[in-house]
Amino acid sequence: MYSAGTESFLRQAREIQDEELRKFISRITGFLQNQDFGNETVDSLQRLFLIVSATKYGRKIDGKFLELLQTVLHLPKTPEQVQFLCAAILRETSLCNDLSVSWDNIQDTKLLSLAFSIVLAQGSKKAVVEAFGQRVVKVLEGRLPEGQNARHLLPLLSKIISFLPMSLNEDQINLLSKRMVDWLRYASVQQGVPQSSGGFFNPRARQPGPIMEVDGTATTDFFTVLSVGQYYTEDQWFNMQAFSMLRKWLLCYGSNGASSPNSDDKSEVDGSVMSMVSVTSTSSRLLPPKERLREKAFEYCQRLIEQSNRRALKKADGELQKACLIEAITIMDIICRQDSSYVYRSLSCLKNVHSRISGDLSYARVLLPIAQFFLNHSETAAVDSEAVYRHLFTRVPAQLFHSPMLAFEFIQFCRHNIRFFTEKLSIFRQNFPNLFKFLAWNSPALVADYMDLLPALLGTDTALEIFHLLLDLPCVAVALDVQLRSALTPLPERTPVDPSLKPATCLEAYRHPDYRALFQYLLRVESAPGDPGRLTPIRQLLGSMASSPRVVQCAESVPVLLQLYFGVVAEFADGALANKLVLAILERSEQLYGIPAFKAEVYRVMSSQLSILCKLHPSLVVELSPQLLEFSGTVTNIQSKEDLFTDVVWTIGEYASVAHDKRCTVEQINRFFEVLEAMLFEITQLRPLASIPKYSPRAIAVLMTALTKLASRSQDLIPRVSLFLSKMRTFIQNPAVSSTYSPEDAEAILTRATELMNLLKMPSVAQFVLTPSPEVSSPRFHRDTNVSLPLAMKAASQILERGASSVPG
Repeated sequence: MYSAGTESFLRQAREIQDEELRKFISRITGFLQNQDFGNETVDSLQRLFLIVSATKYGRKIDGKFLELLQTVLHLPKTPEQVQFLCAAILRETSLCNDLSVSWDNIQDTKLLSLAFSIVLAQGSKKAVVEAFGQRVVKVLEGRLPEGQNARHLLPLLSKIISFLPMSLNEDQINLLSKRMVDWLRYASVQQGVPQSSGGFFNPRARQPGPIMEVDGTATTDFFTVLSVGQYYTEDQWFNMQAFSMLRKWLLCYGSNGASSPNSDDKSEVDGSVMSMVSVTSTSSRLLPPKERLREKAFEYCQRLIEQSNRRALKKADGELQKACLIEAITIMDIICRQDSSYVYRSLSCLKNVHSRISGDLSYARVLLPIAQFFLNHSETAAVDSEAVYRHLFTRVPAQLFHSPMLAFEFIQFCRHNIRFFTEKLSIFRQNFPNLFKFLAWNSPALVADYMDLLPALLGTDTALEIFHLLLDLPCVAVALDVQLRSALTPLPERTPVDPSLKPATCLEAYRHPDYRALFQYLLRVESAPGDPGRLTPIRQLLGSMASSPRVVQCAESVPVLLQLYFGVVAEFADGALANKLVLAILERSEQLYGIPAFKAEVYRVMSSQLSILCKLHPSLVVELSPQLLEFSGTVTNIQSKEDLFTDVVWTIGEYASVAHDKRCTVEQINRFFEVLEAMLFEITQLRPLASIPKYSPRAIAVLMTALTKLASRSQDLIPRVSLFLSKMRTFIQNPAVSSTYSPEDAEAILTRATELMNLLKMPSVAQFVLTPSPEVSSPRFHRDTNVSLPLAMKAASQILERGASSVPG
């Protein structure tokens, strides 16, 4: 994350000892007491700031030194850099030291701003923040002394209203609204004069030139933040600062009782045209301060949109155009929410902006506030904005998934409007494969955001496809990487692809005709259900990038989302959907991306959720009996998918009963029994091999229990199970087997075999314990760790033993 040099500096700052720190502070004290503000002092203060800020643990610093920093901070001749460093150190140490900041008598506006930053770091009470606000307003109301600059006060005011909007009364709000109108609309259009550096008076050198536009032409309209000059006047600085805090000001104080941000726009539609006429025809000077500020702010935003059409001569000015365009559209949206008469004045303008920038991907971030505007106001103006949303959800994620800033803003936009999307915008769910590209590329930064988005994307029509997409998310990450590298590879450098040969690399596969369709399906824009089994060849090929950090991080996010997925789906899944999901779990257990840790975590989640789905819909065991029998009858599943295998066997033993499904006949139970019996025999038979494979004691215990449960429901099977259980001691005591199990594991297997065998000696008791009726199992008058199947088995076993040992062998 950091360079080697930076890491070294941070390590030194964190590891410095208290004694060494005291000596270092003593050295700085000497510099400051002598008012030596040279380079050595600046370097020392910078290092001290690094020391106190590089660790989350506070450094206790001598109070006299902190008082000295405050004294230096207030000295008139202290250089600006030293002042900033002193304030920064005081901010970092204010919470760990009893620091009292005196600001009441500060006249210098820059010092007042620095003092407020220290007060905020201390977590000061509302009264202190309110007092600061009153002080700032008082200064802005009057005329500053000669040499003072009010430019530092607007950022300070912006911070104050962020923390305590109610610190200003109505008169002060109106006064500052009038001032903001002047700052925004009536700044000079002539450049500022540079400060004199001495020498002879030169009238031509001091003659200010006109303010320019970003394309190099002289401005013919009022000054804005996009106006360009070599030097700026004081009112021009106020103009730029006022625009920077305009959004916050309108959100805090722009609304009134007639048009609040949460007012119902529908009720204002009928009178909006008349309102628009009255606003445009009445002199803005006759409007109340808040409404006049709204009018001038709207004009300012229109001017910015006009300026954004100009071709900037400098790249930096081009980036500033985009940033100002985003801010202008956002402010117009706020104004329209506060007064719907502005909606009609905004629509044509924003439609033109959208038409102009929709083909330029560098303006993609601007599309978000435009879409937000139409989301908020298209119903009021009866405008169809489907094209705006479709362009946003189809093209932007597909082509700009690799932009971290856009990904964050796009997902925040979706979260902010999630209710509207789920209720009124079908394209949101329809384009969910596109949305997951942001997650595949930017994991794990967006996992928490997708925890909020995923439930909104799930429905009976999308649940199954999203399940497959989550499991294939690492493949999507690889495919995006390949797509990006292929696009960046110049045509002359691309290796020719022979369609008759199997591709050797991912890049070759991306251009290979046999694999092209598979890549297109992985990178699809819209929902398109398909057979996930056809992706098996490409999963194997993409496995070469399994060690890529991006792919590994993407894979780590899948189990978390998968757990949430099943929790949401379980709330609305009917029997048909649950049937498809269980079948998909069994099928996809063989079709996962080749990262061992990823597979293990996915098996763990799927196994636990399969049991929950079958508990909600027990008839699945009968309906999916062929698939369950095939899965539980495969020996390799025990070792490669132990968690999933164990839960499948447990599910069969628990729900293969006529009590859960009338279709579960004796013949069906016998088929389950024969498959599980063959499996248990396979893993417990003694072989003349040098090394006998070790199987999990948990899997063996679950197999024994499932067989016993099935036998209790078809009592003709009891002799076969009892005979099998009686041979477990022989199996465990075999030297080749005993060497593979710990004494605790061997004892657990024997104990379970003993308890089950003793339970089967009384078939009616066995059925009562292993397959209790709902009347017995449902009422739980208390929850206790002792209410469990092992306790019932142990109790029955002890009753039957009657003090005598009865161990199978």
